[in-house]
Amino acid sequence: MAVAIVQGGPPTPQTHSHSIFNNNRNEGSFNNHSSLLSSLTECKSMSQLKQIHAQALRTTLPRQHKTLLVYSRIIHFASFADLDYAFRVFYQIENPNSFTWNTLIRACARSVDAKPQAIVLFQRMIEQGNVLPDKHTFPFALKACAYLFAFSQGKQAHAHIFKRGLVSDVYINNSLIHFYASCGHLDLANKVFDNMLERSLVSWNVMIDAFVQFGEFDSALKLFHRMQILFEPDGYTFQSITSACAGLATLSLGMWAHAYILRHCDHSLVTDVLVNNSLIDMYCKCGSLDIARQVFESMPKRDLTSWNSIILGFALHGRAEAALKYFDRLVVEESFSPNSITFVGVLSACNHRGMVSEGRDYFDVMINEYNITPVLEHYGCLVDLLARAGNIDEALHLVSNMPMKPDAVIWRSLLDACCKKHASVVLSEEVAKQIIESEGGICSGVYVLLSRVYASARRWNDVGLVRKLMTDKGVTKEPGCSSIEIDGIAHEFFAGDTSHPQTKQIYGVLDLIDEKLKSRGYTPDYSQAAMVDELDDGKQSSLRLHSERLAIALGILNLKPGMPIRVFKNLRVCKDCHEVTKLISRIFNVEIIVRDRARFHHFKDGSCSCMDYW
Repeated sequence: MAVAIVQGGPPTPQTHSHSIFNNNRNEGSFNNHSSLLSSLTECKSMSQLKQIHAQALRTTLPRQHKTLLVYSRIIHFASFADLDYAFRVFYQIENPNSFTWNTLIRACARSVDAKPQAIVLFQRMIEQGNVLPDKHTFPFALKACAYLFAFSQGKQAHAHIFKRGLVSDVYINNSLIHFYASCGHLDLANKVFDNMLERSLVSWNVMIDAFVQFGEFDSALKLFHRMQILFEPDGYTFQSITSACAGLATLSLGMWAHAYILRHCDHSLVTDVLVNNSLIDMYCKCGSLDIARQVFESMPKRDLTSWNSIILGFALHGRAEAALKYFDRLVVEESFSPNSITFVGVLSACNHRGMVSEGRDYFDVMINEYNITPVLEHYGCLVDLLARAGNIDEALHLVSNMPMKPDAVIWRSLLDACCKKHASVVLSEEVAKQIIESEGGICSGVYVLLSRVYASARRWNDVGLVRKLMTDKGVTKEPGCSSIEIDGIAHEFFAGDTSHPQTKQIYGVLDLIDEKLKSRGYTPDYSQAAMVDELDDGKQSSLRLHSERLAIALGILNLKPGMPIRVFKNLRVCKDCHEVTKLISRIFNVEIIVRDRARFHHFKDGSCSCMDYW
């Protein structure tokens, strides 16, 4: 039997009559457990492990606690190199104890491919009933359930936790929070957290991270402030907090977190790759590209995510040349190759700068040199690049020959290009029809874009019909919303907002801006007005009250000279606001950084970093 086990066989349950423990050896003749455990500690290969296993089969007795410990350690070591072998050993044990079960369940939960087997083992352990799961069993099983989104099985595990009276165990509750959040049930994760009588730093970290993953950035930061009363943040905390800062564009808090790391944390955390990657992402998304680059260049070690983050950051800010330069550095300096995300960054960089031939070339390089199969994001970048450069027919040809069905985002980029490039109304209407079919007619964006197509063609009656159709279908336009951070406080504006405490002063600045714009010969682009069926004075009033203009006015009022104004908007900047912001940057000698839905715009001295291509 010893030879059969060591040489191999399928990992299936064995009949216990042939167990390694069914022997009649004299129990007083064997006392090699310490020697075997010592050998296992020094074991470095499967060949050595099999020799130790063979020795254990010859020299150990059944039904001894130390014998089970030896075989549990064999299973543990085998699981790192040969999980099938670990299963074969496990199935030869007649009455495995909880430690043995836990060892194999943990091994499966840790393995990328064997996580389903962790759940099967857990369920078999409960069904057999010889050994009950303990406080070490559930975290391993829940980890597998979280990875596989096995909500039903995880809920069953939670029920057994109640039956076993383990609801107060901190480690188990941490695993439950992670499981429920991974399966999309933030409410249940939060309920587990709220009911915990005792929490560790991990408890706070996993709940904060859950809020971040669900985009509940405000809740994440509020929880972080509560946590600070009890615990010092660690690297995992800062990864989540910087991600929340990136989502909310709260640069001041993100810089505070960075300063805290530099001043209070040890060198290993200061140089930690994951922490620095999150800082790069945060600075890029908060509009501080230069600091993001400084963080990147100061890293003693980088992984592919580091390179992807900085390349995507350059692309987001319209710095195509820098993005492509860093791509070349990646290829030359590092041993790892670019992946699918890298090329999303590269193609986005080409897209934001209108580099059509380069975009085509990199798309081909991705496929032919790196054997990366394009996904929808890659096609979306190339379609948008071609369409916005005026190559709408080529973009349509690409869409029709894609191996997957185009989504509404691709159709919207085509409609946006039709609007900006003054394509035929007939073509625009056909593209709009495709979007409505893709989204079920509930997206307001398509109606807004189509109304702008009609407005550009000065077909005001058709604009009115689109507005009426929206009303009849109950479709409401997503309101424009802009935010600006001043002295660590975020101020939010909607179009025409009058709720801010400084409203009177803000509108006074707008009046001053209007006077100076008029003196510079500015003429409003009425096609960008919200209500195009108004008279010209009404249209101009609508334009001047766009949310980003209110935020810029507040920045002019309150920020110190020399400080850039950073505005974050949920929608794309309209053409008229883009032109006005350029003029404001020159008139008031101020740098204005605007992040809209698609990218960053850096306005300075009357020009924009996008070179009027967006």
